Amino acid sequence: MAITRYLAMTADEFAEAQPRSENIAWMACHFSPYTTSLSNLPSNLPTNSLLILNDSTPPGHQDPEIVFKTLENILKGHKCFGLLLDFQRPGCPECQAIAREMVRLEFPVCVAESYAKDLDCPVFLPPLPLTVPLKEYILPWKGRDIWLDTALNCEQINITESGSTFRSITNAPDCLQKDTQLHCHYHIAKGDHSITFTLKRTKEDIDDLLAEAEALGIAVSVGLYQELK
Repeated sequence: MAITRYLAMTADEFAEAQPRSENIAWMACHFSPYTTSLSNLPSNLPTNSLLILNDSTPPGHQDPEIVFKTLENILKGHKCFGLLLDFQRPGCPECQAIAREMVRLEFPVCVAESYAKDLDCPVFLPPLPLTVPLKEYILPWKGRDIWLDTALNCEQINITESGSTFRSITNAPDCLQKDTQLHCHYHIAKGDHSITFTLKRTKEDIDDLLAEAEALGIAVSVGLYQELK
């Protein structure tokens, strides 16, 4: 089955672009700091959109049943494809309780890896690291449905006699060599006492990565509209 690619849009991006038929992900519903429910809810979405609930605002006194009903009404009312729980704050009991409640929905519900271990649902994995093959990356989740976050990440690795250091960077325009196994471009700079590898994932690399992801049975990818449009 072909992989479904979703582009995550903010409310402002959605209002400006007014998408009608693309695979859009609404980024995102939030936990309301003032009520027991949610905020930033969409008023209209194209059919088959993906709804995202994240924890950028940590949960406070949310009622899982109220959250369930709120999301169920949106999913049904807009004929959405499903729900992504993009929870990036590990060890939150409130997030775990809400995730446990949401997987009862009659829609595909994917949960970030920190909270998906003991749930019967697809798992949402962070972007593939630039130094790890995809097949190896997904191995710990063998037998589970996987949705993959995608991003144009960029990283430098500096190697000296003392060891290696890794740091994320914003851009690296001089990465011209291509690694087809890691799905990235790279550049090597040799110093007197060091070697620096710069790795960059481009839109072309994302296309190749998702072709492999599809062959490995990954069902859904989610990337940022502002990066991948």
